[in-house]
Amino acid sequence: MTQRFDDDAPNEILAAVKEAKAHAAAAAHSARDATRSWPLAKIGLGVGIGSAAVAGAVLFANRNKDK
Repeated sequence: MTQRFDDDAPNEILAAVKEAKAHAAAAAHSARDATRSWPLAKIGLGVGIGSAAVAGAVLFANRNKDK
């Protein structure tokens, strides 16, 4: 004979599944919030300007060297 489980009285497997789903949803929510807090466009712009400044400085320093 099979047993029927109601939502009010789940067995330990169903309880573990429900807890794992809640944990995964909370982790996804916190990861989504963490990525939103990083201003990636501004960081990318800063890296681009910084690398262009370094390249310009190298070209300026090497312009008068004898070949």
